[in-house]
Amino acid sequence: MKTVSNCVEDILISQPYLEEALSRNIINFSALAIELTKPISEMLKKEVKPGAVMMALRRYNPPVTLSNSAKMKRMLQNLGDITVRSNLTDFTVKNSNTLIHNHAKVLEKIDDESKLFYTFTRGIHESNMIISSSLKDFIKLHLKNEKFLAVQDNLSAITINLPQDNSKIAGLYYHFFKRLAWEGVVLYEVISTTNEFTILVEDEYVDKAFTAIKRVKN
Repeated sequence: MKTVSNCVEDILISQPYLEEALSRNIINFSALAIELTKPISEMLKKEVKPGAVMMALRRYNPPVTLSNSAKMKRMLQNLGDITVRSNLTDFTVKNSNTLIHNHAKVLEKIDDESKLFYTFTRGIHESNMIISSSLKDFIKLHLKNEKFLAVQDNLSAITINLPQDNSKIAGLYYHFFKRLAWEGVVLYEVISTTNEFTILVEDEYVDKAFTAIKRVKN
């Protein structure tokens, strides 16, 4: 049978910002208990008193072990270099039977210009290409028979080198997304490989995004 404590845990896990504020004692327990009384009553299908909710809040322990917390701290302290690349354009193209063939021509061009920034991601219905804006006209020409869903200029990419075994630490990306959200940074695109994490933002956000990521590292 579900209890008030179970409901509180479900709500806090689904709202990590709220959970963190609670664990840092920067939120009013009484006010939060009153706020959660109605949704918890609806979840249990019976009336719940704010006092019972507040007691459950005070007893709540985040489901993060000390071991994982220590590993996370070491992981963040050992983040590698942060690289910023500007003057990028993002192309979103509808998948087709000819896209891969046309994309091969783009790869031939890139192979001759190794210093260019380039990423390609193929989804179920659409593909995404991020490339240095100097090749914008080249891309439009060689993909002229494809259906462009979106083209966005004035973008910058911020890439963070991640330590080995980063994929074994739960919640690593959450720390980046949390800090960026708190700083009001709007993410245009997110790209990830095994040991690299890249965010794409509009130029107006690049300074704020870089500072936010530095704070996570430090």
